[in-house]
Amino acid sequence: MNAAVFENVEKVYRDRLFGSGGVAAVRGVTLSVPAGCVFGLLGPNRAGKTTLVKLLLNLARPTAGTLTRLGEPVSARRTLGRVGYMHENHAFPKYLSAAEVLAFYGGLSGLPAAELPARASALLERVGLADRRDEPISRFSKGMVQRLGLAQAILNEPDLLVLDEPTEGLDLLGRELLREVIDETRAAGRTVLLVSHALPEVAEVCDQLAVLVAGRVAYQGDLETLTRQPDGSRRTLEAALRGLYTQEVAA
Repeated sequence: MNAAVFENVEKVYRDRLFGSGGVAAVRGVTLSVPAGCVFGLLGPNRAGKTTLVKLLLNLARPTAGTLTRLGEPVSARRTLGRVGYMHENHAFPKYLSAAEVLAFYGGLSGLPAAELPARASALLERVGLADRRDEPISRFSKGMVQRLGLAQAILNEPDLLVLDEPTEGLDLLGRELLREVIDETRAAGRTVLLVSHALPEVAEVCDQLAVLVAGRVAYQGDLETLTRQPDGSRRTLEAALRGLYTQEVAA
């Protein structure tokens, strides 16, 4: 079973004024994210990674192609309650407290009201914000907001956890906590989609990965195959990615 499937997906952002022309952010992408694994989505800036995430979460609609999320079309709202999403730049209302943010998102996810307070308290304790639960987010540092974002993303124990540059702003302990969450999600048979430029992190946690370059899939498979050279020796992930990026530029 696959947690997500993209079939010949294209996304063109049209000119807002004239409705023609525009930029092709994703071009003919076909890839599958197997259920129960940690799947890395890599690529240079403007490769189309964020667009794919938006399409998966139904925040944007494809120009062509089809997508499924947890076995159903991405337009099916009933699967959204089984998804968790952590963005690198959260837009939580700054007048809300940490506890209020979790209460709001827990309601959106369909969590029973009777279970929410205990679940939220446990998560705030885990991410190190229990003593700041009632303070407005306007007083939070970047790292504290990221920790709250992690708590919000796993509040509903999602079957598909999407992490978009999750280490941005996190200190060493925060990164270790994130790694624990990723490992626990995989151990529970659930799926993590990790979008990241932190290559050591990707190399440590990902079972499978896809590399996007200029809106196309340049590679999909495991890390060992990507880093294996013709003579059987291994190169670093950074060297393998540099090769894919420069080939696309040369083409």
